[in-house]
Amino acid sequence: MASISCNSVIFLFSLLCFASIIPYLHATIADFDPYLEKRAEEALKSSLDAYNENPEQLTDSFNREVGETILNGTRRHLKEEKDDKDDKADKDNKDDNDDNDGCKAYNPIDKCWRCDKNWAHNRKALADCARGFGHGTTGGKDGRFYVVTDPSDDNVEEPKPGTLRYAVIQEQPLWIIFQKSMIITLKQEMMINNDKTIDGRGVSVHVAYGAGLTIQFVHNVIVHNIRVHHIESTNGGMIRDSIDHIGLRTVSDGDAISIFGSNRIWIDHCTLTKGADGLIDAIMASTAITISNCKFNHHNDVMLLGANDAFPQDKIMQVTVAFNRFGKGCIQRMPRCRWGFFHVVNNDYAKWEMYAIGGTANPTIISQGNRFKADDNPNTKEVTNRNGAPESLWRNWQWRSEGDLFKNGAFFRESGPDIKRTPFTEHTSIKFEPAKFVGRLTRKAGVIKCKIGRAC
Repeated sequence: MASISCNSVIFLFSLLCFASIIPYLHATIADFDPYLEKRAEEALKSSLDAYNENPEQLTDSFNREVGETILNGTRRHLKEEKDDKDDKADKDNKDDNDDNDGCKAYNPIDKCWRCDKNWAHNRKALADCARGFGHGTTGGKDGRFYVVTDPSDDNVEEPKPGTLRYAVIQEQPLWIIFQKSMIITLKQEMMINNDKTIDGRGVSVHVAYGAGLTIQFVHNVIVHNIRVHHIESTNGGMIRDSIDHIGLRTVSDGDAISIFGSNRIWIDHCTLTKGADGLIDAIMASTAITISNCKFNHHNDVMLLGANDAFPQDKIMQVTVAFNRFGKGCIQRMPRCRWGFFHVVNNDYAKWEMYAIGGTANPTIISQGNRFKADDNPNTKEVTNRNGAPESLWRNWQWRSEGDLFKNGAFFRESGPDIKRTPFTEHTSIKFEPAKFVGRLTRKAGVIKCKIGRAC
C-alpha cells in the first residue's frame, strides 16, 4: 500500500502543479496564442488521464506475455548465442524476408502482427499491438486511409494535398500510407495532429536532410516503419499545425522525433540516425509512451526523457523502451531520464562511447533483460551515469538491474530499493526474457522490408 500512496501523491502533485506548467510550454513557439494555450491545457489534462496512478501489475503482465510468445512456438529459435554471433545479429537485418520455414516473430509486439501474410489488407491490426506504457495507442485506426503521393514540402503554411504534411495536420483520425518509396525533406518541423498513424510498410520512406517530426500538445500517434535521419535545425516561421491554426515557430532543435506535452505515443520499427539534437526527445509532461523495435546508430544524444531538473511535473512521465538496438556510433542517452518511471527491457547495447543509461532528478529506472556489451575503452565500462550527482543524493534513486547480461567488463551501478512494486498494470507491463535471448528478440529492430503477400 505504501507504493500506491506514493503514486497517489505524485498524481495529486501533478494536479496541483497543472496551472504552473502552462508558462513553460512555449518550446519553439514564438506566439503562444489562445488556440495553442487551449491545446496545451487539453493535452495536459489528457496526459494526467493517461498517467497510470496505480500501475502495480504492469511488469508481471508484460513479462508474462514475452514468455508466452517464446513458449508458443519460437523457443527453439531463441537458444543462447555464442559471443562470435552477437555481432552477427546486425547482419540478420539485411535480409528481412528469409523466413521460408514460417513466421519468426520473436517478441510479443511483433508476434501480434508480423505473421499475417495479408498485412497489407489488414494494416489497422497493428493498432492493437502496442505494449508497455503506450498500450492503447491506436493512432488513426478509427479513420480512413490517406495515401501520400507527393514527397514535396514546398508550402508549410498551406500544405499541398497528397503530401505527408497535409495528411498529418487534418483534424480527423487518419491511417497514413505511401503510394511509393520516397525521400521527404521537410522545410520546417512537421507538426502532427491527434489520432494519426504514419505507416511506412511496403515501401521505403525516409524523412531526411531537413527538419524532423514534432508531436506537440496531442495524443494517440503511431509512427511505424520509417527512416528518420540527417535531421537539421531549421529557422522557424509560420507553420500550420492543423486545418484551423497556423502559428509562428522559433528555431527548431533538430530532433528527429520530438514529443512535447503529449501522450499515447508509440514509435515502432523506425531506424533513426544523425540528428542535430536528439533522435527521440520526450519532454514537458509527456507520458504513456512506448519506443519499441527501433534501431539507433551514429548519434551523440540518442534519447532524452524528461525536460530538465527544474520541471518536476515530469513525474507523470511513464515510458517503455523495449526490443531496440543501440548500435554503431551511439555515444550517450539511451535513454537519459528525469523524474518519471522508465522501463528499459530486452534492448541490445553495443559499445557505447560514454554511457548507456543515465539520469538526474530522481527518476525510477528498471533495467531488465538487456544485453550490455561495453567498448574496449576502460573508461566507458559503466552502463549508468548520474551526471555528477553526489552519492548522498543518488543513493536513494531506484535504479535496478534484473536479468541483464554484461559483456566486455560492462557494469550497472544500482541504487535505491529492490524491485517490489512498480507502476505497471496488466496491459502496460512487458515481461523481460533472459538477456541471452536479446539477439533474437531484437533481430528485426529498425525498418522492415515488408512485401505484399508475405509475412513481414
